[in-house]
Amino acid sequence: MFKTKKEFVFIILAGIFITNAIVAELIGGKLIFFGPFIMSVGILPWPVVFIATDLINEYFGRSGVKKLSLITASLIVYAFIVLFFAMQVPAAKGISAVSDQAFNAVFGQSLWIIVGSLIAFLVSQFIDVSIFWLLRDKTGGKMIWLRSTGSTIISQLVDTFIVAGIAFWLPGKVDTATFLNMALTGYTVKLIIAITLTPIIYGGHKVIDSYLGVENAHVFIVQAAEDSLDHKVED
Repeated sequence: MFKTKKEFVFIILAGIFITNAIVAELIGGKLIFFGPFIMSVGILPWPVVFIATDLINEYFGRSGVKKLSLITASLIVYAFIVLFFAMQVPAAKGISAVSDQAFNAVFGQSLWIIVGSLIAFLVSQFIDVSIFWLLRDKTGGKMIWLRSTGSTIISQLVDTFIVAGIAFWLPGKVDTATFLNMALTGYTVKLIIAITLTPIIYGGHKVIDSYLGVENAHVFIVQAAEDSLDHKVED
């Protein structure tokens, strides 16, 4: 089915990346309390996206992450288009387990949320890949934790404030105080989870290296670095 082991690894990582990104977008309209603070429940799947992004960066380079991010953004748009048409079709009264009102309440996110989440996703991904390779170049490929966590710290600060600002603050759904509360809380939660999951990044490296073979994995990492350097020069 797959021509090479490297292709299989990319398919798995891409599947994890796309699935969690789309799920996060679909559930992002629900606000929850985190202790006394407010945040979007859509934050919860993002740490998995961070891990997938870092591993794709490592083995497939800057171009791999950028292309996958654009594909994912297109699929998110497609998902919202399908949901829009699904909401236009009346539920079978007395038969459907979900009423039109309940379905629309869950999936009928506003245009502001869709626009905000898409802009935040693309901007944060491009920032993440840039910071990742900047730190990797500076450390000579050492300190995986630094480039993984460092890229997340910057990119998710931007992501959290963009999506909360466009989706909730600009349209007047929340006041400035609530906006700052939810943005800072969301960012803090993302950061804590990202740091906590750092060992999984090392585990992911170990699993992939074992599957591909250490020598082959090293070759792919070197190729990814060269590819990223070439794309940096082109940019």
